[in-house]
Amino acid sequence: MASPPSFTLEMPAAELFDLPRPAAECTIVVAMSGGVDSSVVAALAAASGAQVIGITLQLYDYGAATGRTGACCAGDDISDARAVADRLGFAHYVFDHESAFREEVIDQFADDYLAGRTPVPCIRCNMGPKFTDLLHMAKELGADCLATGHYVQRIATPTGPQLHRATDPARDQSYFLYATTEEQLDFLRFPLGAMPKSDVRRLAEEAKLRNAAKPDSQDICFVPDGDYAKIVRKLRPEGGETGAIVHAQTGEALGQHKGVIHYTVGQRRGLDIGGQPEPLYVVGIDAEKAEVRVGPKQMLAVSSAQIIETNRIGPLPDTQLTAKVRSLAKPVPITLDGALGEGGSAMIRFEQPEFGVSPGQAAVIYAGERVVGGGWIETTQSAAPARAHD
Repeated sequence: MASPPSFTLEMPAAELFDLPRPAAECTIVVAMSGGVDSSVVAALAAASGAQVIGITLQLYDYGAATGRTGACCAGDDISDARAVADRLGFAHYVFDHESAFREEVIDQFADDYLAGRTPVPCIRCNMGPKFTDLLHMAKELGADCLATGHYVQRIATPTGPQLHRATDPARDQSYFLYATTEEQLDFLRFPLGAMPKSDVRRLAEEAKLRNAAKPDSQDICFVPDGDYAKIVRKLRPEGGETGAIVHAQTGEALGQHKGVIHYTVGQRRGLDIGGQPEPLYVVGIDAEKAEVRVGPKQMLAVSSAQIIETNRIGPLPDTQLTAKVRSLAKPVPITLDGALGEGGSAMIRFEQPEFGVSPGQAAVIYAGERVVGGGWIETTQSAAPARAHD
């Protein structure tokens, strides 16, 4: 068996996993994508002295077809995960979850675009195959915890663990994990949440991992070359049907679009409706009528949004709440009407009009650095004085 790696750390590796017993008596299951982040988590787990088991879910493999690497489920990534496990001397298992992933994530992704919504498949994946299925497997293997390479922080408190943003804002992935349940959070560990990426790369080099310099994946794993419309068109051909681009205020037809799946709320480029007196943006999509509705930027202003299928992590504090309505958006002050959790609905009201709020995306609610929950954006209320054309 390979000897565990030796790291330069501010604390013992075992402390990064908040284990319930001495590390030598514990088992850590690591979700391994083949990327550098999860590989470093595996190396840290090995350095802790615990028994380590690596699991990779084969969700969608298009690497061989496209010749691309770096996607989370490509064959090269599975090979990298296996090589890391071999290097560190622990068992590694690959489970085929393509069927479940297709039904729970890819089909939903296509249906959302066909309905004129803007999906976030990474959240769907975390809600299903990654956390639900992986946690079940880890517990069946007798693990004390499941560790992943996500950049978020799990903070232990007397009332239970809390989910906090990563210390490096550029790497924070808390937006994608708002649907984590309290039961899941009790079992999950995120040892990279307090580290900058530069430290993670350094640890990968210290452990002599072959993927230490591997670039981060930027694409949705099942979308070759970022062409999501091609995937949707293949699954739902009707999404490529043309229709009218309509001015939302006047009802005037300004041109033809190439299928509603090519457009999202807030989009400005690619409309091909030149000669207008002011810049126009996609302000709504009527999938049933195959209409793309456009208007001036002020029509994108939203005063409130209804969220559904909500989740709450821990008690709701009596402090100022903020919300992110897109993964790259800044949290903005809100008030919350209704209770989060148990899959119910609630209304978030923005203190100032918010732009680019699109049904289908998630609204994630924070109290300071802590994630308190969130839900899927179902409907929005315009803050613009002008009334949209019906």
